[in-house]
Amino acid sequence: MSARYGRGVRVAAVQLQCTPDGDAARGRAAELVARGASDGADLVVLPELFASLGRRAAMVEAAEPLHGPTVEWASRLARETGVWLVAGSFVERADGGRLFNTSPLFAPDGRLVAHYRKVHLFDVTVDGAANRESDTFAAGDGPVVHTLDTLPAAPTVGLTVCYDLRFPELYRIEALLGASVVAVPAAFTAATGRAHWELLVRARAVESTMALVAADQWGEAPNGIVNHGRSMVVDAWGTVLAEAPEEGDTVVTADIDLRAQAELRERLPSLANRRPSAYRWPDGEG
Repeated sequence: MSARYGRGVRVAAVQLQCTPDGDAARGRAAELVARGASDGADLVVLPELFASLGRRAAMVEAAEPLHGPTVEWASRLARETGVWLVAGSFVERADGGRLFNTSPLFAPDGRLVAHYRKVHLFDVTVDGAANRESDTFAAGDGPVVHTLDTLPAAPTVGLTVCYDLRFPELYRIEALLGASVVAVPAAFTAATGRAHWELLVRARAVESTMALVAADQWGEAPNGIVNHGRSMVVDAWGTVLAEAPEEGDTVVTADIDLRAQAELRERLPSLANRRPSAYRWPDGEG
C-alpha cells in the first residue's frame, strides 16, 4: 500500500556488494534506487559505506566534506527518481579533520534534509579478528529523526547505522521522538549475521512498535570482511515483509501500513506503559 493512499508508506531496501571502484558502486546503487522507485517506493535506503568501505587508509583517502561529491550525487539521484533517499552512509570529514560515518537523508526535490553520524562504533573481536572503527571514526552525538512531509501519511523516519542495532536505547528514543519507520544502512558481518541480523532487526521493531528498513551489504568487501546480505523490511509486529538472499545486488520493497501500526500501539501500548521514573542508570552511567 503506497503512501499515495494516505495510510501507509512503500519502502525499499537496496542490497549491494562494495568494491574498490566507488564509481561503479554508485552506478549500481543508482540503478537499484531507480528500480525501487519504479516499483512505487516512497523511501529507499542504501547500505552503509556502500561505495567507500575499505581498510583504514582507503577510507581516510575517501573522506569528503558533508556537502561533497557523495551528497551531490545522492541529491541528484533523489531528484531524478522522486524518492526520499537514505543514501546509506559515507566517510565525512568534518571541521577539525574528524571523520564520521554519516548517513544522509534527501527529499524528493534533492534537498539534504537531515544527516546522522553513527553513534555506536564497531570495536569488537569476532572469530579472532579485531575490528576497531574508532581507529578511523569519531562517534556521533545523538539520534536524528525527520518527517517525510511530502507524503500523505507523513511518517517520521529515524536514522541509524549497522552496529547501532545492538543498542535498543537509540531506537526507543527515536520512537519517542515520533519515528514510525527507522532506516538501518548496514555492513553486517557474516560472522554474526546468521545468528543475530534478523533477530536484532525484528527485536528493535517489536519492542518500539515501529517498522525497520534494513539495507545490508553482501559478500567480501575491500576491507576483507564478508558481509551477511539478507536486506529486509520488518513491520511493527516483527513480521518480515520482504527479504533479499544472502548474495546478490538487489532491491526489495514492501508496504508499511501506518494505520495498522498506530492501532497496534493502542492495543499493545509498550511505549505508553513505560515508567521512566523507575529507570535508574547504574552509578557512573547516564
